Amino acid sequence: QVQLVESGGGLVQPGGSLRLSCAASGIVFKNHIMGWYRQAPGKQRELVARIMSGGNTNYADSVSGRFTISRDNAKNTVALQMNSLNPEDTAVYYCVILTMNKWGQGIQVTVSS
Repeated sequence: QVQLVESGGGLVQPGGSLRLSCAASGIVFKNHIMGWYRQAPGKQRELVARIMSGGNTNYADSVSGRFTISRDNAKNTVALQMNSLNPEDTAVYYCVILTMNKWGQGIQVTVSS
């Protein structure tokens, strides 16, 4: 069956960095568009970044220039490098197989001093 396992969240101070990782199994990973969504309390889910099977990327305006999405098709993983974090980035982050609408369990990222 298809599984997504996220890791790397936690608490970080404003201005700091975190790297989220997501390991996928049960799919031919290289064929799928992958993405990261986030949901903050009281806000709608937001597509933060996505990466096509060939490596092209798109970002939400709110994170452009600070976040970088990448994938390793040999390891079936997708990562989200988050730099210059601010409190508005606090949310639960979800790894998503966009071409299947398959979601991971979510991982908390908290930016606070």
